[in-house]
Amino acid sequence: MRIEGTLSKWNDDRGFGFITPTLGGQEIFVHISTFPKDGVRPTLGEKLTFEIEIDSNGKKRAKNLACPERRTVSRTSPAPSRRPASDRRNERPGFFARVIPLLVVMGLVAYGYGEYNRRAAPSSASSAMTEVQASSQAYACDGRTHCSQMTSCAEATFFLRNCPNVQMDGNNDGVPCEQQWCTSPFAR
Repeated sequence: MRIEGTLSKWNDDRGFGFITPTLGGQEIFVHISTFPKDGVRPTLGEKLTFEIEIDSNGKKRAKNLACPERRTVSRTSPAPSRRPASDRRNERPGFFARVIPLLVVMGLVAYGYGEYNRRAAPSSASSAMTEVQASSQAYACDGRTHCSQMTSCAEATFFLRNCPNVQMDGNNDGVPCEQQWCTSPFAR
């Protein structure tokens, strides 16, 4: 059964108060949690309608409370710029947001490939031949047969191509002293 009453006492700090029924009788306890969640704080003298329930201690308390004289506060929808993050996550990124990272990655790949080729590729055959021809006049077969006895890649190449019994090309690929002189980052 629905009862009408007026909020006669209210403790805003503690969130409870008492309702005096319009037809008279004992004051009824009311807690803030039974008020509508409309953002309006309860005020003394406010007209209320409610039902009564008995709590676990045998005391009466208000339930299913309504505030018939309160104006309902209409909430407007938020502006597009203030949409929740969950809505914005579903949007597709713009053209530049997709293209710029792709260009950066392509630039890094190109730079890395160039550095790899510059460091890992053996010197070209034409420059090696020119170096060997120029240095062949400065070198002579003098009995040296090992890489540890050489002072440059050009000298080792001359000995490998022109001198007998050298032991400088372990894998027989035509490049002498690969670890010491000809493909090492410290090669001269």
